[in-house]
Amino acid sequence: MSTEVSTDAITAQEIAAGVRAHELDRKHVFHSWQAQGPFNPMTILKAEGSWVWDGEGNKLLDLSSQLVNTNIGHQHPQVVAAIQEQAGKLCTIAPQHVNDARSEAARLIAELTPGDLNHVFFTNGGADAVEHAIRMARLHTGKHKVLAAYRSYHGGTHLAINATGDPRRFANDLGDAGIVHFMPAYHYRSYFSAATEAEETERALRHLEDTIILEGPATIGALILESIPGSAGIYVPPAGYMEGVRELTRKYGIMFIADEVMAGFGRAGKWFSVNHWDVVPDLLTFAKGVNSGYVPLGGVAISDAIFETFRERAYPGGLTYSGHPLACAAAVATINAMKDEGMVENAARIGADIIGPALTELKAKHPSVGDVRGTGCFWAVELVTNRETREPMAPYGGSSPAMAAVTAALKKAGMLPFVNFNRIHVVPPLNIGDEDLRAGLAMLDEALSVADTFVTA
Repeated sequence: MSTEVSTDAITAQEIAAGVRAHELDRKHVFHSWQAQGPFNPMTILKAEGSWVWDGEGNKLLDLSSQLVNTNIGHQHPQVVAAIQEQAGKLCTIAPQHVNDARSEAARLIAELTPGDLNHVFFTNGGADAVEHAIRMARLHTGKHKVLAAYRSYHGGTHLAINATGDPRRFANDLGDAGIVHFMPAYHYRSYFSAATEAEETERALRHLEDTIILEGPATIGALILESIPGSAGIYVPPAGYMEGVRELTRKYGIMFIADEVMAGFGRAGKWFSVNHWDVVPDLLTFAKGVNSGYVPLGGVAISDAIFETFRERAYPGGLTYSGHPLACAAAVATINAMKDEGMVENAARIGADIIGPALTELKAKHPSVGDVRGTGCFWAVELVTNRETREPMAPYGGSSPAMAAVTAALKKAGMLPFVNFNRIHVVPPLNIGDEDLRAGLAMLDEALSVADTFVTA
């Protein structure tokens, strides 16, 4: 399926401006997670809804939601208008002063978070939300160690990248951050030789408790866990695992931090992914979907007990842009738009009725598909060269010619994909139209035929 379209929607002047932007980018912009020399970034000239236009004017279906953060799609008019209105009233103000955008955003978030997470500390993004959640837990408990899972991602700042359990940590890990990693529950690639999900849950929880005991509960202040791991593979925890983790943290006096930076704000078909298990953490980190990235914003939702630690004791942390008015106005408009348009319910519907069934069919059709998994608008297709051995189509922490070919096929078919290691993530905006979504799944079907050519058995 070709989606290369006429450039009528994009003018020659816009394309020329894009060419100049690309030239200046390569001269002056230092990109994250890249070797700067060979990197040739795509230029985006325009974005609207579930679509973007590249530097040549080609229209691409954005099934990546960028970095899985444009939960309401691009250029939602209600949010754009809110940012414009706020800019005309109050662009910025120091965080020690009250502003109505921040107060209303905090109220709306506190209404949505589970349990008694009634207090919100705003940050600039997900990584510093993780940094501050860990700091709060350490100060509250007086204990320094933090447990974090392998195959996780918590952000790029120093403490967050050390908490991370994927290879992006390696170059930054000096072993001095007080982080102890444990094996996650990941049934498809079980670290516990589990034959069933029930065995995976039981053995993973036993491993976690053993880790706690061997490290010393009196030294462990927090455990941080992505409610549903995102860039690590969207492997939904097996039944009973999240409840078991919560029980272990209570048993040993450890603060449970739910990382909802990617999995929150409707991405998994509920306002927060922990709602799938009726688990209430002590702290919850968020960013991305809180305002779909229209203006950088993150935060920590804080339980009443941890809040009380700092009622009379100064919290030793802050950010110049904490609760920035433009970002918070965008959050208010985003949350209200999601409610008004039933986006969370829509994410649950299309996950159950469209994405899940379609991916199941693709798995039956394509021998390159080893596993499909997910919920809501949060799915992964794991590609293998051999279903029996589950040999990944790209090594852990890397890519391969096979995955490069599949990625190229997706783009040629008309998709802007999210690809990581040996996986294609199906993570559309929560308000994507059914017709657009089905078109994207057809593009994926086409690209998987390329993946099939790399299957060895």
